[in-house]
Amino acid sequence: MSDDHVYLSLAEEHADDTRWAYGTGFEDPLHGVDSTVPDGVDRAELAALCLALGDDALVSAQRLAEWTTRAPELEEEMALANIGLDLLGQARLLYARCGQVDGTGRTEDAYAYFRGPADFRNVTLAELPNGDFAFSVARLLVLATWRLAHFERLAGSPDPVLAAVAAKGAKELTYHRQYAAEWTVRLGDGTAESHRRMRAGLGAVVPYLGELSAAHDTGPAVRDTLRQVTEAAGLPLPEPPATPAGPGRAGTHTEHLAPLLAELQSVARAHPGATW
Repeated sequence: MSDDHVYLSLAEEHADDTRWAYGTGFEDPLHGVDSTVPDGVDRAELAALCLALGDDALVSAQRLAEWTTRAPELEEEMALANIGLDLLGQARLLYARCGQVDGTGRTEDAYAYFRGPADFRNVTLAELPNGDFAFSVARLLVLATWRLAHFERLAGSPDPVLAAVAAKGAKELTYHRQYAAEWTVRLGDGTAESHRRMRAGLGAVVPYLGELSAAHDTGPAVRDTLRQVTEAAGLPLPEPPATPAGPGRAGTHTEHLAPLLAELQSVARAHPGATW
């Protein structure tokens, strides 16, 4: 098997972006963007969307951070940490927009640190424990593919702030998807053991595809991309169950979210209002 970037074709639409990874840059993505909510935009719906997408990003970032000191190689540890930082940056922007439009004026810290599990609206797949590396790769592949398809649509949102956040995030998510796709192929087309683990990882995440589709319908784009990747990896793509798993958007979560948030929020809750 070759170590060539077998999935560069997935990022062809962003071929003008020559950065190796992360799409972060140093420019303020909202510089010059009018924060006025346009006429005809439902403020409650906009706030709910920003909150849900922000929660997906924050919880996913926390799970990725747990790979620090535990990843198979130092390079992968850095890659996963930086992907998590991208998602954290997306969460901050989305929470900030939510606070602007929901009438509360809350800050990003209020959304991240001072809400309980029942107030979070992240999809269930984001909060599940990391499992082995193959499971985390499979989850990243699914979530990045789904989120990218949604962000590409939101780049045309009538709300200029959400459109700007989505346009910036799509560049980052293109790399996230590429990274996960390449590892899926490496593991699926590797040893018998890596193939077994990658197949098991995909089998564990596919049941949550229904929840993702119910949360934000991205049409056939997600399934088409996953099929393209799994075929290259020599892996079957399991059919999702008829009944979607996970009602995370309604605030019902697994037992795994509360401990994740307890760790994430511990310092802020122990020292409310502290700065350093």
